[in-house]
Amino acid sequence: MGAGHPSQADCRRGVRAALAGLPAGSLALAAVSGGTDSLALAGALAAEGPAHDVTVGAIIVDHGLQPDSAETALLAAQQCADLGLAPVAVVQAVVSTTGAGLEADAREARYTALAETAAAMGEEHPAHAVLLGHTRDDQAEQVLLGLARGSGARSLAGMSDLVVRGATPFVRPLLHLPRETTAAACAAWGLIAWEDPMNSDRAFARVRAREALAALEADLGPGLAQALARSADLLRDDADLLDELAERAVPGDDPAGVRVGELAGLAPALRSRVWRRLLTRAGAPTGALTAGHVAGCDRLVTDWHGQGPLHLPGDLRVHRVGDRVHIGPPTGGQ
Repeated sequence: MGAGHPSQADCRRGVRAALAGLPAGSLALAAVSGGTDSLALAGALAAEGPAHDVTVGAIIVDHGLQPDSAETALLAAQQCADLGLAPVAVVQAVVSTTGAGLEADAREARYTALAETAAAMGEEHPAHAVLLGHTRDDQAEQVLLGLARGSGARSLAGMSDLVVRGATPFVRPLLHLPRETTAAACAAWGLIAWEDPMNSDRAFARVRAREALAALEADLGPGLAQALARSADLLRDDADLLDELAERAVPGDDPAGVRVGELAGLAPALRSRVWRRLLTRAGAPTGALTAGHVAGCDRLVTDWHGQGPLHLPGDLRVHRVGDRVHIGPPTGGQ
């Protein structure tokens, strides 16, 4: 399959780098929704597959959130097969309501379905990876949402090129490319993309962020998305270093509690990360912990005047007795 259009070459270049890191005989799977970005990813993976000693296929996830979702999934699967990808699987994602919002719930269901399917399909291969079609525009929208929420460095760092969930690596080979490139590549390969109605529904914060980004670029000039993505890269390096230092600074699991002195001497940016690790280690759901929860815990170290126990997600209680902070389930007196 040729790369006659520059956009095709750009997409192939990103996929080529992702495949180069896989051992011979591995399985690389494109996660395909039927939209422009994921179909361009599928086209690039099919084009690059023959030059690498890997098996290239696709997984199409049907969330069942749209009336014609089954037909959309089948069309995407047929296009992937026509490109030469094999194996191609269509899987159902069970979207559970957790209170985190439809987008978050659908995303979690999608990752679960992708990881489970990839693991099953990759049993006969030395390694497997799932390729995701996120672009630079997705990255910019993610950073803008983080800014709007007043998030910290880790959230503003956006999406990374590689993330591992369970035993499955998820790779984003198109994260450096603008959405217009994937649209042009998709057209050049003659692929028919599906437009998710949720992408234009202003009830979703990401849609409003996309509109806001377009308005800001109109006022400030082009290049804003690229600048936000570049800021994310820089912040990710900083956040990675702080996370590594925090991992080293986490006190051991002592039934007698955490010594206040082990926390008090840490820099605030480091101490907040240590608090998060202590709380999740004790059973707090990661996604439910807020900056306010962490700040309240931190005051037990920096501004303690006998305040009572804090009630945290996961039915945890955090309280201080003398020079020790205790984190755990409620006791009789709490």
